[in-house]
Amino acid sequence: MTPPSRIRFSATTHVGLKRKVNEDSILTLPDHRIWAVADGMGGHAGGDFASQTVVDSIAMIQPDLPPGEMIRALREAIDRAHAAILREAEARGGATIGATIVTFVIADGHFAAFWAGDSRLYRLQSGSIELLTTDHSVVAGLVLAGQLSWDEAERHPQSNAVTRAVGVGEALELDKVRGELFPGDRFLLCSDGLTKYATFATLERVLGTEPIETVADALQQIALEGGGADNISIIVIDVL
Repeated sequence: MTPPSRIRFSATTHVGLKRKVNEDSILTLPDHRIWAVADGMGGHAGGDFASQTVVDSIAMIQPDLPPGEMIRALREAIDRAHAAILREAEARGGATIGATIVTFVIADGHFAAFWAGDSRLYRLQSGSIELLTTDHSVVAGLVLAGQLSWDEAERHPQSNAVTRAVGVGEALELDKVRGELFPGDRFLLCSDGLTKYATFATLERVLGTEPIETVADALQQIALEGGGADNISIIVIDVL
């Protein structure tokens, strides 16, 4: 097939209704065809630093790299952020700070995504939604064992307990997913500030009906009306 040449996107981040500081950071680099959502952890003194460090590192990637080099550069940028956050944590006396991350890059008619933690990537294709990432979290094990659905996991008492994050642990483990792009595909990157309030059915409905100009704001409003207890970050990407 001919690689899709047209991409449209919308993005938003919001502090929510309960937090004083937005520890999320988002990045949209259409010239690079890279998008990212990072969700900081460790309190406002550390979480916002961690998430901003991740997106700042990715933003330093050159925009004109060949596809394979672009994907490698993305991985290396996240690794550099991991090292920088570890150094900062040590300088702060060994405090645990970090950020979950989900990234999305388009190259040669395909996509690739790296992630760590519970920020997610979904795809809406032919009207059906699919979760392309698997949370690195305590409750994810219960889902994979068939004891909970992803929607039920969001209501579990340990729903916020992640097992991987950039800046946490000596070695960073990133998972990767890749696939072919098709015209009409719609992708959603988001922090858990959205998925606490939006079930799969809700996401499928909104992503399937809202135009690109309003879809991110419509999803954000669902999280705010649900309680807005966390920061909310959303990026929606359409393949034309």
